[in-house]
Amino acid sequence: MKHKYIGHHSQISGVEEHRLVGGKGDGLRLLEVRNGLGLHFTISVDRGADISRLFFKGDNYGFFAPSGYVAPAYYDDKGAGFLKSFTAGFLTTCGLTNVGVPSVDEGEELPLHGTVNHTPAEQVHYSEDEEKIIINAVINQMGIFSDKLMMYRSITCFKSNNRILIEDRIENLGDRVTPLMILYHMNIGYPLLSGNADLYIPSSEVTARNPHAEKDIQTWGTVTDPQAHFIEQCYYHKFTNGDGSAGIYNPEIQKGLLISFDANALDYFVQWKMLGEKDYVLGLEPGNCHPDGRDVMPE
Repeated sequence: MKHKYIGHHSQISGVEEHRLVGGKGDGLRLLEVRNGLGLHFTISVDRGADISRLFFKGDNYGFFAPSGYVAPAYYDDKGAGFLKSFTAGFLTTCGLTNVGVPSVDEGEELPLHGTVNHTPAEQVHYSEDEEKIIINAVINQMGIFSDKLMMYRSITCFKSNNRILIEDRIENLGDRVTPLMILYHMNIGYPLLSGNADLYIPSSEVTARNPHAEKDIQTWGTVTDPQAHFIEQCYYHKFTNGDGSAGIYNPEIQKGLLISFDANALDYFVQWKMLGEKDYVLGLEPGNCHPDGRDVMPE
């Protein structure tokens, strides 16, 4: 990359490697990525190569849970123990053999949202040219007498526009059929998320997860300011064609975000509405299943 105004190319864009020091996140490997147009995000290498931070021109887009950064050594796979280390961030990948509530399927105990987000990535490398930055990682979810799944992740950050492309390929290297469940738990936070924000989900069908969500289904697309004692609500969306999309725009800061996905491959979409005080987050979550546990999902 030739540029007569700068010395090192990282003055404008690139990837920088960091490690956290202190607290429950001590030792976590992080990759800071900047595209030179105002897009800045952090990949948590030791948390499934997910995206923990996302900023655009100084404004935060994601939600950071009260637990903050937590190393996978603190992961508790019993019951809802996942929540004790649920950083959320902009992207938490859920799966690969369970999504949603803890369940028991064919005698196998499956923890809340699976384990892939608490698995450190391997073979991590990145490259940069004039058009893009590409980060590659491998997440190994294999064990003796157990499932043998490998996830190959590629994250591309473009330098001519503010777009991130996430591509995952999951391979079963074992000798038995393994159910595959995956959900991209994308979490929108303040200031992009506020009572002024407009939500965009052009789905053809909306259903409520439970009676609590059903009573407010007429206002599923409404965003409010934080409310004390708010109880989460989930809405399930269907898209009639293969072009899935969801977005949010806040006129107060004149910024927005659009998520696009293949609704044929990721044929379920979850809207997680959690507008509580301190727990103020909107989840826009494409996946191949609902978050109700493997034991209730159809094969």
